[in-house]
Order: sequence, then structure tokens, then C-alpha cells
Amino acid sequence: MMVAALDLRKGNLVSNEGRICQVIYWNILKNDRRQFVQMKVKDIQTGRIAEFKEHGDAKWEMLENEVADLSHSYRDSNDEVFYSASGEEYRCNIEAAKDALQWTCEAYKGLIVEGRLVAVSPPTTVVAVVKETAPPMRGAGSGLKDAVLENGVRVKVNLLTDVGDKVRVDSETLEFKERVTS
Repeated sequence: MMVAALDLRKGNLVSNEGRICQVIYWNILKNDRRQFVQMKVKDIQTGRIAEFKEHGDAKWEMLENEVADLSHSYRDSNDEVFYSASGEEYRCNIEAAKDALQWTCEAYKGLIVEGRLVAVSPPTTVVAVVKETAPPMRGAGSGLKDAVLENGVRVKVNLLTDVGDKVRVDSETLEFKERVTS
């Protein structure tokens, strides 16, 4: 579906030179006679960001998409295989799922464009086990210390956290949220 640049918004998926991109910044600029749209788009598969300054009536192809909860099943050659709750199989390139699969989760968010799985992301917060950290510091007040999780990701955790503890972490920013008691 072709839409004017003025009708796009942050979060929309568009086609740019045959690549699937997400609008990550969008702003209207006005002068005496015309309106312009300043925007940044991020290529879903490569992560590259491109900036544009378009006339307000410039046409962009907006892509139909949906977000689905998917569970990871297995790796098949160059593909990662996921299934929806209804049993529908989706495949995507290993590179498109690599970052999400470093986190062990029950369900991942899959971005499906025109019936094809193009990107996978973990839930906003994930639970992981601390593999390495300094011993707990009781009575030391509030603060953070370095830790390495079971998947090799380095994060900052609170001073009471010990090796073997489960912690909740923001999967995007790697910000420590809380210790989890199971």
C-alpha cells in the first residue's frame, strides 16, 4: 500500500530499495510554501540506519505486518524454526534470530511481513542465571556490581546478588530489574 510521507509514523514498516525497514524517527518540517518530512529508517535485517528528508507528498510503500508469539523449536541448516501456538511453522535466517536466541525464553515476538518471518525479538524482560560475580556484600548499601550471565552477557546487578541467583534483566538495555526467587 503506497502512502504519503506525511502519513507515516514511528514504528511503521516500509520498503526502501527492496529492503524491509522500520521508521524509527519521524518529524514534520515546515517552511513558507511546503511541508517536508524528516525521518530515519532502520533496516530490519542489517540494522543499518538511513536518514531522509522528503516532500510531504512523496510516496512510500507501507508493508502489512503482524507480531506473533512464537516458540523456538530447532535449527535447520541456515534457518531457525519457530512455531506459533496454533502449530504454524515459521522460518527465518539465523542472523535475524541470533540476538533474540541468546536469551532462553518460553515465547519470542516474531515480526511477520507478508506471511514471512523477518525478525525475532525476546520479551522485554528476561530471567537469566548469574554465572560469575563478586561475593554478595551484605550491609554495603545500594549499588551495582559486574556480573556475567549464563549466556555470556555482561550486566550490572545489585550488591546482594550471588553466583547461581536468577535475575530479571531488560533484554534491550541490559538494565538489572530485580533478583528472582523461585
